Order: sequence, then structure tokens, then C-alpha cells
Amino acid sequence: MRAFLFLLVLAAIAAVGFVYSGLYPIGADQPHWPVTERAVAMLRDRSIEKQAAGIAVPALDDPARIRRGAMHYAEMCSSCHLTPGMHDTELRKGLYPQPPDLARHGIADPAQAFWTIKHGVKMSAMAAWGRSHDDAAIWDMVAFLQVLPKQDEAAFEAMSGSAGDDGHGGGHHDDDDHHH
Repeated sequence: MRAFLFLLVLAAIAAVGFVYSGLYPIGADQPHWPVTERAVAMLRDRSIEKQAAGIAVPALDDPARIRRGAMHYAEMCSSCHLTPGMHDTELRKGLYPQPPDLARHGIADPAQAFWTIKHGVKMSAMAAWGRSHDDAAIWDMVAFLQVLPKQDEAAFEAMSGSAGDDGHGGGHHDDDDHHH
């Protein structure tokens, strides 16, 4: 037992020394080490799963709710999570970890999506929209996310009233259009 405690203290000292050294590459243009990436993904996924447990999911099939969610998504989410017909944005290219392409993949669990939208995710650029939007608006977005992958570009624009935000005030631009 004494040897275990000694090793635990030694590991803690080494960890503090490593953090203090500044050797870890924290820039968003350099991916995490594979072991770090796996640990962060597990921490994120397990935390969201646990935090979302017990959230009661309301009816999400109301067309008015879905339309309101589409408008919110176009304004707030599309520059990171894309829309049908949008291939990438300058903002999204610079983010690490890369946000999921919700236009293609949607969401797996409405309660987890609600929790994530409301509370955000630390060190990922995912905002905590619950600070500026009530639960009803967040559920509207979750309702929309369930239908988003089934939409094409025209259906998305008709529902949301917008082509989405490509980081330059909207629209779908090819990467070649952004020369600075």
C-alpha cells in the first residue's frame, strides 16, 4: 500500500511538472496526441451521456417548432455545423476539434443534443446557448436537427428562410471565393 501511494504521489508530481512545462502543443492547428484525443472524447461523451440522463424529451414533430429551430440553426449553428449544400466554412476549417457535420449526420439522442446545446462543451468552441435562449428555443433546435439530414439545400432554405451563415454573412460559397 505504501509503494502504491508513493507511485501515486510521484505520478501527480510528474503530471504537474508536465503541465507547468508548457511542452504540450495547445494550438488548435495541431491535433491532440492519439491518447489525449481518446481520453478527451471519452470524457466528453460519458459526461454528456450522464448529464443528459433523465431529461424528458417533449414532442418534437410540430412543424412550427421545427421551422423555428431551422431559423435558429441557420443563424447560429450553420457556420460550424454546416447546411445541406454547404461543404465547409473558413471558421469551421480553423476549429479543433472539428464540429460534427449535422447536415449530413444529424443527432443520435435528442436529450443529449438538448444538453449539449444548452450547456456547450468546454474547449471545443461549442457555445452554451442556454445563456441566451430558453429551453423552448433549444428544443426547437433539437426538433429541427432530427429532420436536417433529410433535407436538400432548397428545402433547408425554404424552411429556415436563409441559406445559413457561411461565416461571411450567409450563403454557400466555394472555398475559392475567399481570397484575402
